[in-house]
Amino acid sequence: MTPTDRTVVVTGLGATTPLGGDVASTWQGLLAGRSGVRPLRHQWADEVQVRIAAEAAVEPKEVLSGPATLDRAAQFALVAGREAWADAGFTGRAGEDAVVDPDRLGVVVASAIGGMTSLLDQYEMLKQQGPRGVSPHAMQMMMASTPSATVGRDVGARAGVHSPVSACATGAESIGYAVEMIRTGRADVVLAGGTEAAICSLNMAAFGNMMAMSKRNDDPAGASRPYDVDRDGFVMGEGAGVVVLEAAGHAARRGARVYAEAVGQGLSADSHHITQPEPSGRGIAAALTNLLDASDVKPSEIVHVNAHATSTPMGDVAEVVALRKVFGDDTDHFAVSATKSMTGHLLGGAGGVESVAVILALRDRLAPATINLDTLDPGVDADVVRGEPRALPDGRIAALNNSFGFGGHNVVLAFRAL
Repeated sequence: MTPTDRTVVVTGLGATTPLGGDVASTWQGLLAGRSGVRPLRHQWADEVQVRIAAEAAVEPKEVLSGPATLDRAAQFALVAGREAWADAGFTGRAGEDAVVDPDRLGVVVASAIGGMTSLLDQYEMLKQQGPRGVSPHAMQMMMASTPSATVGRDVGARAGVHSPVSACATGAESIGYAVEMIRTGRADVVLAGGTEAAICSLNMAAFGNMMAMSKRNDDPAGASRPYDVDRDGFVMGEGAGVVVLEAAGHAARRGARVYAEAVGQGLSADSHHITQPEPSGRGIAAALTNLLDASDVKPSEIVHVNAHATSTPMGDVAEVVALRKVFGDDTDHFAVSATKSMTGHLLGGAGGVESVAVILALRDRLAPATINLDTLDPGVDADVVRGEPRALPDGRIAALNNSFGFGGHNVVLAFRAL
């Protein structure tokens, strides 16, 4: 199908995170500089090296009703999806809500890990009770596509329900895919984002043993410290972030409130290492260049970057090196925020939650500060927002959300204030 030039806008936001069970409380937590990292209280936590994580502030079962036949990741997606759907002004499923044609409605929501907690629970049941002890719902709970299918059924989407998986870039790639669905004429409205529920014994042991996570068990709130010289790895988080994307003409016809324009995406792959970023930033720079080539966003418009910045020694520096490589002196007017310092790293959910943060930063003209940054790494040649949130300028401004994943997946999203 020949691409169209339709403008894509954001009309709804939804989130459930370590800082709050909805968008408002999450945004308030980010602006207040509050950490969502806490000690783990699970029995298994005593047996692993890393005993801290950023668990969801609100349990999804407190919000959802009905039988517990969904994995936790799908539950988070459903909570965030419903908030975004209502925030966009929709009052029922497509077909019931006359302004939404189900055949023109899509969903792109994905998880990097999938239903890991359900898989482990069901394997334990298999060992203890034998095959008949395994739930008949086990497969639907474990499938990586269940979050998107669940949200799709909830709203009645029939234009396509997709689950692109690209490690920690999953949520951002989902949003980029959704933008293209609208641009190419496949859909008029798409719910898109990422979700993750990976705080369990196996994942915590695996990431801990590969020396990827911070072991500051005695200082949970100070453990996630992007760009700081004493950073020692990321902190696991969980939750979901979902946005409603819409063709601008469709939004105008129904009188929808618009948060921002979704300008587009830039994609690339490092082809370097399964876990380590390419140290020169070549792959990230290629994604940034791809974004500029494939959209009308100009470096002079960009005033804010919500960086991937997980708190790993190599990754934090490579990202900034790439920004300098592509944007040069324009990088000096980028207010860089590392919100993982507060939420931890939501893996596949990170791009969704951080896109919500970028969109709100444009709406409020305010970039959140990075916490736990006591001494800036000298290799980080960027204007990192510290101490207090930073006011952003008036006028036509744009912001980036960077997301990179194990395996060398690089995704950059651009949003613009209207």
